[in-house]
Amino acid sequence: MNPRLVPAQINISFSEATSEAEAYEGEYHKLIESDNSPINQWVKHAKARGDTHETDPVLLNLLVELHNKIDALERFIKHEEPSRVPLIMKGRIESIGFEHFNLDAPLLSVGVQYYGRVEMPIHPKRDIGIFFEALSPTLAAIVRTHERDEAEWATYLTSRERLLIREAKESKK
Repeated sequence: MNPRLVPAQINISFSEATSEAEAYEGEYHKLIESDNSPINQWVKHAKARGDTHETDPVLLNLLVELHNKIDALERFIKHEEPSRVPLIMKGRIESIGFEHFNLDAPLLSVGVQYYGRVEMPIHPKRDIGIFFEALSPTLAAIVRTHERDEAEWATYLTSRERLLIREAKESKK
């Protein structure tokens, strides 16, 4: 089985899923909830009521991100780091597919299930939680991720593919 993969450099931290299963499951759900800051909740409610129909969506998103950055700086100054489950291994994803990814080094044990935190290189920057199974020492199949994270992964993959196509066209000229 050779899944179609696209080059992408992404950091990942991971551990075997069986070692701290409850803690990993808890963090997996916490990561998706971390986007529910008070300002994000307020904007969602305002959009639902139709209060933002005359607002420029790009400007609104930038203001929300600025607010989130200020909140992050405040947490940093107060030394309020979000509690994360310690993960034993760190690696680099070198290529991705819709349901697979490949590491740049052989760090996986075939058939073993892992929990990982992926540092998505998107705006706004955030980590996503995934459960995956090793198909080879470098190739993994994504077993479970949140629906929203799956959509962001697919969007990032698609943008990488477009970039590669554009570069290939430009190199032919």
